[in-house]
Amino acid sequence: MKNYVIAIVAISTVFFSSCKASKETKSTANIYDATWELEYISGPRIAFDGLFPNKKPQLTFDQKETRVYGNNGCNGYSASYTLDGKKLSFGEAGPTTMMFCDGGGEQQFLQQINKITSYTIDKEGKLNLNEGDVPMMRFKKVAK
Repeated sequence: MKNYVIAIVAISTVFFSSCKASKETKSTANIYDATWELEYISGPRIAFDGLFPNKKPQLTFDQKETRVYGNNGCNGYSASYTLDGKKLSFGEAGPTTMMFCDGGGEQQFLQQINKITSYTIDKEGKLNLNEGDVPMMRFKKVAK
């Protein structure tokens, strides 16, 4: 009887661990399945549309190259990133053509993205970039 109980506990542990791992893999994979467009940024006292009057920042994660590409609301954006489970950090942004940007959103975007320590994808499928446990930026899927 004791061996039977041990076997059931061992099988249950393996089963629940594999279910958890597959959920984490699926949610991590979701970060790569789209181009993400910023719809919220924490901090500024200026309305979101005032920060980004011409276009919204977008990010696309390249899993193979471990780089993120897109724009910061005005100029192109490219940086390395490090992803470990839900922990996420961005390297220094690469060189871009510098255009004059209306609204001041570009600097706000660059300041916030350097503070990111993790990410979550909420039940609506939105990508939240967090500083600690606090969502600092929220993105919606727009395309792949």
